[in-house]
Amino acid sequence: MLVLETFAVALEALRANKLRSFLTMLGIVIGVSAVIAMIALGRGAQQSVKDRIAKLGTTVLRVVPGQQRLRGSIASATERARLRLDDAQALEDRGTVLAAVQPEMVRSMQVVYGSHNTNTDIVGTTANYLEVRRYSMAYGRMFADGEDAAARMVAVVGPQVVSDLGITTPELLVGQDIRINGAKFLVVGVLAPKGMTGSSSNPDDQVLIPIQTAQARLLGRDRLRSIYVLAPSEDQIPATMAEVSRILRRQHRVRPDQPDFFSIRNQADFLVTLGETTQVFTWLLAGIAAVSLLVGGIGIMNIMLVSVTERTREIGIRKALGATPLVIMVQFLIEAVVLCLLGGTVGVALGAVASGALHRTMQWNTSVGADSVAMAFGFAAAVGIVFGVWPARRAASLDPIEALRYE
Repeated sequence: MLVLETFAVALEALRANKLRSFLTMLGIVIGVSAVIAMIALGRGAQQSVKDRIAKLGTTVLRVVPGQQRLRGSIASATERARLRLDDAQALEDRGTVLAAVQPEMVRSMQVVYGSHNTNTDIVGTTANYLEVRRYSMAYGRMFADGEDAAARMVAVVGPQVVSDLGITTPELLVGQDIRINGAKFLVVGVLAPKGMTGSSSNPDDQVLIPIQTAQARLLGRDRLRSIYVLAPSEDQIPATMAEVSRILRRQHRVRPDQPDFFSIRNQADFLVTLGETTQVFTWLLAGIAAVSLLVGGIGIMNIMLVSVTERTREIGIRKALGATPLVIMVQFLIEAVVLCLLGGTVGVALGAVASGALHRTMQWNTSVGADSVAMAFGFAAAVGIVFGVWPARRAASLDPIEALRYE
């Protein structure tokens, strides 16, 4: 009963000074709302990174040519090691922990349809492009292995190319002819939009053609920009990387003392690195916002000290009637903690509203988690206790006789 009575007295004291109580907890409200909003922004950015990498595929490995060192110097662009179709075929034939191999050669060319034209990337690749690169078809179909082997003049168009060619109904483009660098190609499909995935190029701005067609009809060479390899699972990525390295080194007769002429890029490692980076920025933003919570705590301490001075006579009367120093101390601590928790409640609501407003108006990804709300409440309560102890101890240490004499 004594605890309940002390709690009731503390709430009554806050109710008697509504405006002062509101202004006191305003700093906590601003601090908590800022913490919630900043953490929501950071987590939204982290989730956005994860979604973009997931679109690329976490089990996808990209093999790209590297620089060779010749006689102590770095090779020029014309002397760099090259990846060729034979390398992709060797991976396909000899690989045991490779789920799929997808080579590609790329060159920017002009695409013409009717009176419209655009410059875009022409990607010579294999029929398993959709499986490896996580694409899907919006209309039509992907070209088949037989069309690739026969070097057929067929093409699959990206949605951005469709738009650049002035076509408002993409499905009508299927079955029509386009011209790529003057050569006529039959459009057999239109890719579904993929959106930006963090790379410098737009994955929707490309035209896919069979790699044999690209080599024989357009490019006249078998040099590859990269080879994408699909590992069976994330656990087998290290084994897949080791096998790719072994096969390519043997294919090019690289001696054991020589470095690799290629590099293997792992999307899973990229995801971990970016995730750690965005997490650091999340806590950095939250730390900056938490400074306002400390300022709010200092404001609470100041107001509570003023309250102790104003209520000196009241404290003296309560002590004369038998209230112990502990009861007085608990009363003032309860007042400080209640102010902080009320401010925290309002701050969480405002922070959630602010993060939602940022998502709607600025199109930023935001995510308010239960753990961030709990952390904000816990921090607010801790601020109330830490900054309420000194005023509470000062009130508890007042001499009752001197307090009764206070005017």
